[in-house]
Amino acid sequence: MRSDTTTTGVTTAPPARFDTKIAVLLRNDLAPWQRLNVTAFLVSGLGTELPEVVGEPYADADGTPYLPMFRQPVLVFEAAKETMTAAHGRALSRDLPRAVFTSDLFATGNDHDNRAAVRAVPRADLDLVGLAVYGPRNAVDKVLKGARMHP
Repeated sequence: MRSDTTTTGVTTAPPARFDTKIAVLLRNDLAPWQRLNVTAFLVSGLGTELPEVVGEPYADADGTPYLPMFRQPVLVFEAAKETMTAAHGRALSRDLPRAVFTSDLFATGNDHDNRAAVRAVPRADLDLVGLAVYGPRNAVDKVLKGARMHP
């Protein structure tokens, strides 16, 4: 495997190609602050349930420890409401690990109320504004059919 040394002296390996994909799908009518908030909430669930997506802890040159992060990139996409609904159905039919964020969660302020807001609505009626999925690359690509990379 080839490696390069950057101007900072850090040796880097060529980009890895993962067999899996972490993806976030956002509804395209969200405000910028909502996009960031939804993305942060959605990906927080993946690392807690799927330890294989999390890498090793970090440390700087002084030995200061930092928390581990995902071991692979998180790709962010956007789509209209109809595409979001279809993607949710495809994620369910493929039984992929997923997290959802509904429009109702913008009106709540804590985890308990968030879970209650989702539980109060039947699956077919969820007003989805965000969806995170993880799984084999080709399966996630099929879930995201019709979405485009977030600008």
